[in-house]
Amino acid sequence: MPIASHPVSLMRRLCSQAALLALVAAAGPAAADVGSERGIKAAFVSKFIGYVEFPGQAGAAPAPLVIGVVGADDIAAELSRIVGARGINGRAVSVKTLAAGGRLGAVDVLFVGLSEADRAERLLRQAAAEGILTITEFDRALRQGSVINFRIVDERVRFEVSLAAAEKAQLKLSSRLLSVAYYVDKGAR
Repeated sequence: MPIASHPVSLMRRLCSQAALLALVAAAGPAAADVGSERGIKAAFVSKFIGYVEFPGQAGAAPAPLVIGVVGADDIAAELSRIVGARGINGRAVSVKTLAAGGRLGAVDVLFVGLSEADRAERLLRQAAAEGILTITEFDRALRQGSVINFRIVDERVRFEVSLAAAEKAQLKLSSRLLSVAYYVDKGAR
């Protein structure tokens, strides 16, 4: 019996897809233009934050969170609309558009758009050293050090995760996030 038609494999796949849809749906009715790829990615980014423990966060009062976006002004605008005044998990959130080649500054999350793929490796290294959650949308991003990378699979937005990159940035990822990822790279641990 082929693995795709095996009842247990099929059930896991269906549960994973349902959890993925729930993750985006939990962003709320004012979330994103779910008809657009950019809107879906922005909704995911806003939800990922709730499934990550940042360095020094355990037991600390929730400080304001800063999302930096480079190479994707449309994602930055959508994220600003999504998080608005409500924040994420009780934390105030601001979204900053960063200049290509500029400094990261004080950001907690960095989204690197496709247009910056050729220059991303330096940003990803810097972000890892500073405990920043990195999210990208281009091929080979996990190998360059991204923690989360978007992919289009069967015309759907999916994401992959690098546990080694998360560990290097001292980020703790929830098992719930990992369970809905399209692919989890466990790396050399």
